[in-house]
Amino acid sequence: MSITADFHLHSSFSGDSDTPMEQMVLRGIELGLTEMCFTEHNDLDYPVTAQEPDGFFELNPDAYLYDFLKLRDKYADRIALLFGVELGLQPHLSKRNAAFSKEHDYDFIIGSSHICHGKDPYYPAFYEGRPQEEAYLEYFTSILENLNAYSNFDIYGHLDYVVRYGPAKDQGYSYERYREIFDQILRKLIALEKGIEINTAALAKGMREPNPCTGILKRYHALGGEIITVGSDAHVPGQIAHAFDKAAEILKDCGFRYYATYKKRSPSFHKL
Repeated sequence: MSITADFHLHSSFSGDSDTPMEQMVLRGIELGLTEMCFTEHNDLDYPVTAQEPDGFFELNPDAYLYDFLKLRDKYADRIALLFGVELGLQPHLSKRNAAFSKEHDYDFIIGSSHICHGKDPYYPAFYEGRPQEEAYLEYFTSILENLNAYSNFDIYGHLDYVVRYGPAKDQGYSYERYREIFDQILRKLIALEKGIEINTAALAKGMREPNPCTGILKRYHALGGEIITVGSDAHVPGQIAHAFDKAAEILKDCGFRYYATYKKRSPSFHKL
């Protein structure tokens, strides 16, 4: 496995995982990983539902850091553990996210779009009463709105996250279909000196391509983008480093020769 660092991982400190962090670490060691970065969810103002009560996706960073430091020391001779967070971005949260990010010394920050104009595309209500293409375009437009409001992150996570959950998933979907908005997003990210990730969770869900799709990855590279991390988005041990060999081949086919890891918010590059 040429990629030995998983930089998108969740444990029981994220609202949507029940897995103790140590179980994730042990599985990573079994797989031969050299680095694991936990990126626990912090989604402020997540809409309250019967499934997600108020504060469901709000992180307790002190409790998280306490357990993380114990495990980092315990397994220091077997694997490097990094302290990260996945921030749910919305324009009105910019000041709160900035304050949150400064409270602790994170190694790595993912900026992600989980909420689009008050709704989570995970749920069917986001798509009801309109064409899927319209819903997708609204989601992609909201990413650009986030980028124009906030930039204290290192990479943008799963750029086409919405495609995982649309009624027809990735049928009829491609970079070319949304070229105009994607080019604005990618040019903005490059101007901000921010990276993107290749997220293999879609492959674990049986989809044809990772997030983002290969068309976006190729375009990012063609525009001069060089910073790309690799993450499984695992919430359970069995998802860790899923399809990383395939991810390496996809990245090479898209023109990349290196992938990035982060420590103290600074990237290092590793040959694929």
